Amino acid sequence: MQEARRMTPAGRRIVAAAEELFYNRGITAVGVDLIAERSGVTKRTLYNQFGSKDHLVATYLAERDRRWRSLVRAAVEDCDDPVEAVTAPFDALRTWSRTNTRGCAFINALAELPDPSHPAHRIAAEQKLWLQSLFKELATAAGCSAPDALAVQLLVLHEGALATQPLPLDTLSDSTDLARAIVRAGAPPHW
Repeated sequence: MQEARRMTPAGRRIVAAAEELFYNRGITAVGVDLIAERSGVTKRTLYNQFGSKDHLVATYLAERDRRWRSLVRAAVEDCDDPVEAVTAPFDALRTWSRTNTRGCAFINALAELPDPSHPAHRIAAEQKLWLQSLFKELATAAGCSAPDALAVQLLVLHEGALATQPLPLDTLSDSTDLARAIVRAGAPPHW
């Protein structure tokens, strides 16, 4: 994850405006003029704070990633049972989805910014790889068999539920139930 940097009040307003606009309208559809206007700063201030739109997009995603990871870690820490902890990111997704109803900002960014050298593309990709790694770490701690394969399966279920979020379906409930069943099937009998 990109290191958090101290932002001025103007920088925080810029990121807040950018987040709302990028998430709801799309990264490529939103220009810096609109972000500057919405945040109450000049374009010069925006560029002085972030250098470029690309770096502003990266900062927006890094801030979302920081909040998401914090929510997931809290959900994991709330679990007393190591097997339940493996699926805690699904519980975190339910909480996250209450206020983020347009699907995944990271998936959207990967679709809009296909160049792997783009700083925001890297952050979005790292967020997905972090989640897969977390699933593996949790599955290993729970003693699940084949934690690498299980992590991939859980990531696919999690991302599928997230990608279908804008549809009039509740795939998260079914995905969570399936994830729990897969984890229990691979967990040692004493759990």
